[in-house]
Amino acid sequence: MTFLGLNFAPETTGIAPYTSAAARHLVQAGHSVHAVTGFPHYPQWRRDPAFPGWRASSEDAGVAVTRVTHWVPNPPRGLKRLISEITFGLHQTATTWRGPAITVFVTPALFSSAMCMARSRAFSRSKRVVWVQDLYSQGMSETDEGGGLAVRIAAAVERWTLRSADAVVAIHPAMADRMVQDLGVERSRITVIPNWSHITVAETDREETRRRLGWSESDYVVLHAGNMGKKQGLSNVVAAAQVAEAANSPVKFVMLGDGAEREHLQASAAGCGNIEFVDPLPDEEFTATLQAADALLINELPGVREMAVPSKLTSYFATRRPVIAATDPEGIVASIMNAAGAGPVVRSGDPEGLVQAAEMLRDDPEMTTRAAEGGFRYFEERLSADGAFAAWDTVIASLDAR
Repeated sequence: MTFLGLNFAPETTGIAPYTSAAARHLVQAGHSVHAVTGFPHYPQWRRDPAFPGWRASSEDAGVAVTRVTHWVPNPPRGLKRLISEITFGLHQTATTWRGPAITVFVTPALFSSAMCMARSRAFSRSKRVVWVQDLYSQGMSETDEGGGLAVRIAAAVERWTLRSADAVVAIHPAMADRMVQDLGVERSRITVIPNWSHITVAETDREETRRRLGWSESDYVVLHAGNMGKKQGLSNVVAAAQVAEAANSPVKFVMLGDGAEREHLQASAAGCGNIEFVDPLPDEEFTATLQAADALLINELPGVREMAVPSKLTSYFATRRPVIAATDPEGIVASIMNAAGAGPVVRSGDPEGLVQAAEMLRDDPEMTTRAAEGGFRYFEERLSADGAFAAWDTVIASLDAR
């Protein structure tokens, strides 16, 4: 079995933890697994200097990993992103795959997946699975990335890639619906397997973590963790911090992570005392930091509704902290938040509403407890790794039986 995707461990955010964990699980289930992937670069969109060279081979928990180089644009937008995916796809298609019985294409990156799909159809009898983490063409439309022609081209490529697969895995039912309605994928080919929480939660000394981070007892810390890119719309959080400062509010926003927009966000937040930026942390420190916050934040660009399910949401629920979602009230994130009862949902692009939601949680301990427990219950019931892996076993077994 071969996994073809841009991201893999040791990247700790985004798609990589899911691809890596699924590949490792399938090794434990008795499969021979080969991953052809890129060099670590996400979320900072800079090549990790610890991984030099044009090509590298290694092993990860029994997974044979081949890394191939590609151009890393910063910021990863428009034509730059397309060129990046094409360079990656060219190196992928020039790499020897181990004649797999099953090939899993992880998208995005869409265009490299399409190039590898073309090679697979031409030269292999492999059964093909496309694992969709983000709907590429819908994402372009929702974030105004490229013009109408670019969106139509992306949709055509995405439609062909998905319809060329023997099976498609979506991470949310709304995403599956969109594949059927907009891209013409047969419903019978789609399996919904939600992303799971990939962090290990243990008891930590919350007060000690806050002291180490410099958070005072009076700070009400609202933490956003993960990628700082365009679709996160994080200028809204900077504006909220400025609103909080002007109102002498104790709400303090913390931005943990990296991404193409971080430098711009830091510049626009200069001089504001109600926001700080924290570099990416190792797994254990990352989890402790999430648990030390008073509330955790999902923030999306206005217009983003159904293109993706932010991976951070699964980790947030596992930490038993309340969550605030600044998002489209009709979108995927809002539907999950409402189903879980995990915390308040405010409209994206409303910094005053975001501050008010944080102050509402601060002033209502009972609401805080209900939200924290609701998110954790949703995590236990629907976001377990065991459930996701069992679903993957079913998909693989059905393809083996054909």
